Amino acid sequence: MPRRNPGRERPQQRKSTARHGERGDAFRCVGCRMDVPMIAPGTAHRNHCPHCLTSLHVDHRIPGDRRAACRGRMAALSVSVRQDGEWLIIHDCQSCGELSANRIAGDDNARALLRIAIRPLSDTRLPVSALLTL
Repeated sequence: MPRRNPGRERPQQRKSTARHGERGDAFRCVGCRMDVPMIAPGTAHRNHCPHCLTSLHVDHRIPGDRRAACRGRMAALSVSVRQDGEWLIIHDCQSCGELSANRIAGDDNARALLRIAIRPLSDTRLPVSALLTL
């Protein structure tokens, strides 16, 4: 079917990356595709999804600097606990292999945190008695 006005084309409109009602105070998780608010209880810089704990490699040296050039997906690898009892998520970048430690937020999924915390107990290569002596 021919066009009605072949000489007069309408210019295309630019596609807006922000959806209706989105003001830049949220981001879409690369792991589970959920919308994640930027504000997080217990931390000043939201850097991972509270649902699946997936992150992006955006910070270089200082939390919140957003200077990393990699921008790769970071998978939650394990959990570490500081001397004061604060939990940290150890993320592994799937692109460059860098490890980083990120503070947990107050709204993180407790079940997902416990799942990666007890992962060494399910490893049959390491006897449980060896873990209990640590």
